[in-house]
Amino acid sequence: MTSTFYLKSPNSDVETLILFSCYFKLEGKKFVYSTGEKILPIEWDQNSKSPITRGKNKCKYASTINGQLGRYSLLFDKMEARCKAMDEDFTSQLLKKEFDQEFKKAPTGKNIFFDAYDEFINLKIKNMDWAPSTKKRYKNIKNILESFEVDKKYNLTFSSINQKFLAEFTDYCMTTKKHINNTYSRNLGLFKTFMYWALENNYTYNEEFKKFKRKERVITNQVALEKVDLVKLLNHNFKSESLEKIRDVFVFSCTTGMRFGELKLISENNISGNTLQLKEEKGSSKDVRSIPLSDIARYILKKYDYQLPLISNQKHNDYIKDVFKLAGFTQKVEKASTRGKEVIRESMFFYDRVSTHTARRTFITMMKREGKSDKLISKITGHNDLKTLNAYYQVEDNEKKEAVDQVFNFRIPLLKKA
Repeated sequence: MTSTFYLKSPNSDVETLILFSCYFKLEGKKFVYSTGEKILPIEWDQNSKSPITRGKNKCKYASTINGQLGRYSLLFDKMEARCKAMDEDFTSQLLKKEFDQEFKKAPTGKNIFFDAYDEFINLKIKNMDWAPSTKKRYKNIKNILESFEVDKKYNLTFSSINQKFLAEFTDYCMTTKKHINNTYSRNLGLFKTFMYWALENNYTYNEEFKKFKRKERVITNQVALEKVDLVKLLNHNFKSESLEKIRDVFVFSCTTGMRFGELKLISENNISGNTLQLKEEKGSSKDVRSIPLSDIARYILKKYDYQLPLISNQKHNDYIKDVFKLAGFTQKVEKASTRGKEVIRESMFFYDRVSTHTARRTFITMMKREGKSDKLISKITGHNDLKTLNAYYQVEDNEKKEAVDQVFNFRIPLLKKA
């Protein structure tokens, strides 16, 4: 690859900028960078692409300008050679970053890989492309990648994103971080989204990441409440007012199917009769959702003057376990999750399995048990994907037994003795 210099305005009668230029064939892109040096066009040699040093059109500052232009050429050659030696992609973005640092004294980042990741996050946030939960997930991926680089001593560059990286990263997530298949699969998918962005924005030519296969997602058995459980929860007299508030918010979610993050959007202004009109933040392009309010839901709203007593999701998740423990949900249940090909079974107390999401799962499960259609339920919960909706549905053992008894409930003939 060759580089050159040319004038911004070669026919000008006054001084004009000298521009550095080269062509990145793989990007199909001409790279142009201002050197900040100026010269009269009459003092510029078009053949040598440098200031004239002799004759009547000699440039008085030729030596100084040539010295500065030489710095650009030298850094360009060094960058190209270094990338070849390190088997790294030599891209226009990488060259721009080096030029900015050398000539504009731009702050030096950790490396081009993480600089690109930071730019990716910042652009998405400024364009308002992400919900708060999505921002949190991508920042979490960066934390994982940084700890992976240190713990595994794996130098992260765009050219090092290959099958070896995939094997090391998978082992790190599954073995060190103890991620199950679903967590790992989601994180790898987010990482690939970043890599597609980096490819489109000329940070890399490496397309090896396109071959990365995510682990097949496994529906993890979760807990959901039955009607009798809700009644038990509502009838329990909590001595702590704060735990009573936690219980009430949880029950309200159970009867509306709302996400915990949507509860803050409720006010008396968006309630018409017995219906809540909700414009959700997650998926801003979605239509307004009409959520019917049951007697229980209306009672709870009136109890708190239409402002539910909310705390952070994390704190609610902590306290809801105390609520269920005090209410007597101390039976043991099994949690089964998958890591690689291994099924991990744990015996846990019921209250330890409960979270804010249990409420939404309970709503969907109870509606399904009553024979309500997926289309009807999704109109309330806001699910566009029925596969995702059905992943919430938890089939209990007594429900399976009832179904089998209904099908095979016929008289058994007297059997002859053997």
